Amino acid sequence: MAPASALPRNDVRQYEAMADQWWQPYGAFAMLRWIAAARARLLPPAPRPGALLVDLGCGAGLLAPHAQRLGYTHVGVDLVGTSLRIAAAHGVRPVRGDVQRLPLADGVADAVSAGEILEHVPDLAAAVGEACRVLRPGGTLVLDTIADTRIARLVTVTIGERIPGGAPPGIHDPALFVDRARLVELAARHGVPLTLTGMRPPLLGMVKWLARREPDPGMRPTRSTAVLFQGHGTKATR
Repeated sequence: MAPASALPRNDVRQYEAMADQWWQPYGAFAMLRWIAAARARLLPPAPRPGALLVDLGCGAGLLAPHAQRLGYTHVGVDLVGTSLRIAAAHGVRPVRGDVQRLPLADGVADAVSAGEILEHVPDLAAAVGEACRVLRPGGTLVLDTIADTRIARLVTVTIGERIPGGAPPGIHDPALFVDRARLVELAARHGVPLTLTGMRPPLLGMVKWLARREPDPGMRPTRSTAVLFQGHGTKATR
C-alpha cells in the first residue's frame, strides 16, 4: 500500500496506512480521542438495558470506553476493515458500511454518534438523513465536524497539516467541510433540531502534549463554531 502522504486527499486508504496510530497517546489521531471524550459528554446514559449506540465513522473505536461507561451496546460503522478489527478488540460490534447508505433498520438506535465523519462524505444530505433514519424517536444525535469557513481551512489544512499535532497531511478535503446552516436544516427535515457549539484544544494543554508531558489535554468549549464544532439534538417523538 502507498504511504498515507502519497494518497489523494480524503482517501480512506490513509487510515489503513496509519492504523497503528489510533490508540497511541502521542500519535497522529490523538486529538480524535480528545474529541471523542467531548462528544461523549453530550450523550445521555443508556435509557434501558441493551440500548444501542450506533457510531458512524467509528474508526478504531475511540468512543468505546465512554459507550461502555454509559451502558450502551456499541455498534460501529466504518469502511476501513483494519480500523473495525481494532475497534472490535475494544468491545465494539463492527459493521462494515457506508454512512451514506447504512445497512441498519429504521429506528434501531437509542443514540447515534457521527464524530469527525461528516467532513469526509461527498453527500452530506444522505449521511445526515441516514443518521436520523436509524435513530428512534426520542433518541439522541451527537456529532462533531469542521465548518466550511476560510478560517477552518487555514487552521486545519494550511497550518494544521504543517505543524506537529495537527491533522495528518491529506486526511481532509476542504471542499467537503460542512456548512453549519445547511447541516441544521438537513437535521431538522428529519425531526432532529440541532444545537451547535464550538470547541478547541487548550493552548497550554497542546504545548504540554507536544512536549509529551500531557497525553490527554482534552477539548474546551468555545463560543465560535467557525472551525471545529459539535452538534446535538433529540429526535421528535411525533
